[in-house]
Amino acid sequence: MDATEILDLPYVDTHTSLVAAKPDAVWRALGETVDRPGFHVVTAVPAKELALAGSHPFATYALIFRLEEAGAGRTRVRAESRAAFPGPAGRLYRLLVIGTRGHAWAVRRMLRRVGEDALEGRGTV
Repeated sequence: MDATEILDLPYVDTHTSLVAAKPDAVWRALGETVDRPGFHVVTAVPAKELALAGSHPFATYALIFRLEEAGAGRTRVRAESRAAFPGPAGRLYRLLVIGTRGHAWAVRRMLRRVGEDALEGRGTV
């Protein structure tokens, strides 16, 4: 999947977090955090944007992180989710993952982890 194909996926949601760290520190923490889930990197613009994608029989999905300076050494992190859920099994999977708010919980947890790691200096070189 390439960057154009990501934008062709239906929009699911966006979650935003304000982190009390500069974009470079947030970028490193983001890299450490997303290294664990089963995504592959589609695009990476250091300290600005990281687009990840993945798929399985029930869904094709992408998670796009955008980092923006928010003044006073802070960074706004936006996590945009896009996904397609083909067929009856995909619709059921969407209901279980999106409909139960499990996806939203997982993305918010990931953003919280990125913020904590950036503040603690994890992922530093």
